[in-house]
Amino acid sequence: MRGTRITVGDVLSYLASGMRDLEIIADFPQLTHDDIRACLAFAAERERRMVSVPVV
Repeated sequence: MRGTRITVGDVLSYLASGMRDLEIIADFPQLTHDDIRACLAFAAERERRMVSVPVV
């Protein structure tokens, strides 16, 4: 993610394990709520693209 060594996958894993936004931000203060929302939006868009790709 912009200027950090934290990946979208890392943030999604933390959320999936039950961490809340505030807990993630406490551990990684360089992140913002908007960063976490951007990770979720990225994952949602990627999922949409994967579902809409025709299987040959």
